[in-house]
Amino acid sequence: MFAVETQVQIQFEKSFYRPNEAVHLQAVSPSGSLVEATIFYLDQKIAVTRAPLVGGKAIVEWMPPPTAPRGYGIVVDVLDENGQVLTSQNAAFDVLNHWTDAPRYGFLTDFRAERSNDTETIEWMLRHHINGVQFYDWQYRWEKLVPDTDLFADGLGRPQSMATVRRLIELLHEHDISAMPYTAIYGASMPFFREHPDWALLDAKSEPYMFGGDLIAIMNPAVGSAWNTHLMNEFTDVLDRTAFDGIHIDQYGSPKIGFDEAGNRIDLAEVMPEFINQTAAIVESKRGDAGATLFNCVGNWPIDAVAPANQDASYIEVWPPHDDYLDLHRIITNAQRLGNEKPVILAAYIPPERTINWHLANAVIFASGGFHLETGEPETMLADPYFPKYGAIAEADQELYGRYYDFLVRYENRLSVQTQAASNERAGAISLGEDIRIGGIRAKNRVVPIVRTGQGFETFSLINFVGIDESNWNTPTTVPPTLFTDLAITIPVSHSVKQVWAASPDDAAGMNAQILPFIVENGDLKLQIPRLDYWTMLVVEYNDAN
Repeated sequence: MFAVETQVQIQFEKSFYRPNEAVHLQAVSPSGSLVEATIFYLDQKIAVTRAPLVGGKAIVEWMPPPTAPRGYGIVVDVLDENGQVLTSQNAAFDVLNHWTDAPRYGFLTDFRAERSNDTETIEWMLRHHINGVQFYDWQYRWEKLVPDTDLFADGLGRPQSMATVRRLIELLHEHDISAMPYTAIYGASMPFFREHPDWALLDAKSEPYMFGGDLIAIMNPAVGSAWNTHLMNEFTDVLDRTAFDGIHIDQYGSPKIGFDEAGNRIDLAEVMPEFINQTAAIVESKRGDAGATLFNCVGNWPIDAVAPANQDASYIEVWPPHDDYLDLHRIITNAQRLGNEKPVILAAYIPPERTINWHLANAVIFASGGFHLETGEPETMLADPYFPKYGAIAEADQELYGRYYDFLVRYENRLSVQTQAASNERAGAISLGEDIRIGGIRAKNRVVPIVRTGQGFETFSLINFVGIDESNWNTPTTVPPTLFTDLAITIPVSHSVKQVWAASPDDAAGMNAQILPFIVENGDLKLQIPRLDYWTMLVVEYNDAN
C-alpha cells in the first residue's frame, strides 16, 4: 500500500471519526492467523480487541467514547496460531466534532483530465490523517473561478478538468476529508483588469499594483468596492455549483497600503478581517456548521488584525525574517493568543531532501500545538509557494515522516487541543544540568523546552538542537542533533505530582508512553529521560486539576 514496507499495514477508512461513530480499520499482513489491537488514550490502555486474519486481512471495529476532540493510539500485533507475536505496528486516529478542531491540512494541485492515481492519493492522505485539503490553482481564472466548460487552461496555461476536480472532492468526502478551494483576495487576470481598470488598487502615483510582472493585477478588495462585490458573488457561485466545503483565501503579502480610483487610502490590514468575515458569512449560509473559512497571513501579516476574525484557523505562510526554528514556535503561540486559542496552520516550505530540516521543524510546530501544511499529493512535500513545484519524499524517510503524524494525532490532547502555551518563564525554569543550555532566542546548540499546559497537567517537549550546524529552518541543516541518553531533568513544581511519562516519535519504540520514576525534593521534580534524539515529550500529571 505504501512505499514503506512493513509486515503489517493499518488502513483506516476515514481521516477522523465523529462522536458516536464506530472506528473501522483493516490490518493487512502476509502471515499470521489473528490480530490483536490494543487501543490507548495517552498512557492508558483502554481497550483490546481481536479479529481473525482471513486472506491476509483482518477487520477491527471499536466504538470510542463520544468525547471529542480526543486522539488515540493503537498497536496492532499479528499473532500466529499459538498466540505468539510475529510483528507489531503503531498507528493513531482521533474523534473530532469538525476537522478544524485539529486541522491536518493537505494539498492537491494536479487536476488534469488524465489524472489516475485516486487510490494512491487517498491512501497517502489517510496514512497521514489529512482531514482538510486545499485545491491549489484549480480555478479557471482568479476573477472567474468556475469555468464554463469541463476542459480548460488555468491562468498559467495548465490544462485542467472540472470533472477531475469534482471527482476528487467526492473522493475526499467519502473519507471525511474536507475540500477547500484556493481563491485570491485581490488577484485578477490582465484581460479582466483592462475591462475594469477603475476596480484596481493603486499606488501613491495612481499606478495599478501588479504581481508577477504583468501576470496578475491587484484589485481593491475593500468592503463596498465593485471588486469586493464581484468576488463575493464568485464565492457564492463556487459553493452553489460545486461541493467544496468552504473558501480558502490567499493574499500576496504586498501591497499593504493602496488607494482607490477616487484617491481614498485603503489599509489592507483593516480590509482583510472585514473580507474574512464577509466570506465566512457566505460559507455559513451555504454550508452551515460544516463549512470552513481560511485566510493566508503571508509573512505573519497582518496577524494582529486577522487572528480574531471569523476564520476557523489561523493560516500563516512563513517568510523571512522568521528564519530560526524557534520563530516557528513564536509565530504559532502568538497566533494562538491573538485568536483565542484557535488552531494554527503553518505553510513553511522545506524541500523534502532536507530531512534534518523538516524533522526539526515538524518537532517544533507539533510541540507548539500547531499544524503544518506540507503534504497531500502522494509521497510529496511542498518545497515552494507555487505548489506544483513540490518535491518527492525519499522512500527511506517515509516511515519516520508518517510516525510524526501518528504522534501528532495520538497525543493531540497534550500537544494541541485543550492546551495552551505556558509562559516563557515556565520554560526557562527547567534545568538539564550545567552543560546543556536551554536559554536564548535562537535554536542552535540548545535543548529547547516547549511547554504547554492543560487541566491537571503540563507538557514539556524537549527539542534537541545541540550540535546542529545551521539554526535556520529554511537553510540546509546537514548535521543532526547530538544524541543524549539518561538525561537528568529538574522542574520546579507547585502542585502534587501524580505521575510522569514520556514518549517520542523518533523511533517506533518511543511511540508508547513510558512511565518514569521521579522524586520531588524542596519543590523540585527530578527525573531522567532515557533518550533524547530530536524530540521527547514529557508529560507531568498533577493530583489536582488546577
